[in-house]
Amino acid sequence: MNSTTKKRRYPDISRGNAAIIGGLALLIMAIIAPIADLSIFQKLIVNGDAAKTVMNIIASETSFRLGIFLFVIVLLLDIIVAWALYVFLKPINKSLSLLAAWLRIVYTAILGIAISYLFSVLNLLNAPDYINAFQNDQLNALVMISLKSFRSVWEFGLAIFGFHLLLVGYLVFKAAYMKKVLGILVIIAGLGYIIDSFGRLISTEYNITVGMFTFIGEVILLFWLLFKGRKEKQREKTKSSNSTLSTGH
Repeated sequence: MNSTTKKRRYPDISRGNAAIIGGLALLIMAIIAPIADLSIFQKLIVNGDAAKTVMNIIASETSFRLGIFLFVIVLLLDIIVAWALYVFLKPINKSLSLLAAWLRIVYTAILGIAISYLFSVLNLLNAPDYINAFQNDQLNALVMISLKSFRSVWEFGLAIFGFHLLLVGYLVFKAAYMKKVLGILVIIAGLGYIIDSFGRLISTEYNITVGMFTFIGEVILLFWLLFKGRKEKQREKTKSSNSTLSTGH
């Protein structure tokens, strides 16, 4: 079987399909990530009160595990988005789109490390060896260290994510078929993540969340991918039909 036959039998995914897959993955992430972080973890974790935090987690362990599960889903979806954006943006600049994909993969790996600290919390509270080895205050302190490590590692990863968005925004800006304002908004969203991440790294007093005001570019990109993907599929279908008709003649 030659390469032409293989390509015919196993066609590569189209840019339209990649855009739709990426848009849907981003949409699911936009729904479940806030549920995990805002509706679950931030309600269970009481800053400055380790004992209360541990009591909350023990009383709502199922919710805590659900939050971890949702973050794992986000991690997997990030990998899909990295691939989908690479396929969709490759015609603009293959090297930069590949670099953007790798930056998102690196961010995803860092997120995976951060999530491992949440599993450490479960181990500390459920493993008899840990419970018997530490006094309550010590165990509570270890739980808070794990929770803070999760947040710190994740926030460091968001700096890498910000650089990923800078590249995506630049590629969107350079594309002739895209609105340049969308590229600018995505770049601004990336800068928001970078400012917040480095701000917290440089100063413990940093308590601003710029990303809460600059994320609009990500939201627009999400819906634009779904819209553009649908249009691309229609164009590809029309092109395929015309090609079939030409071959028939």
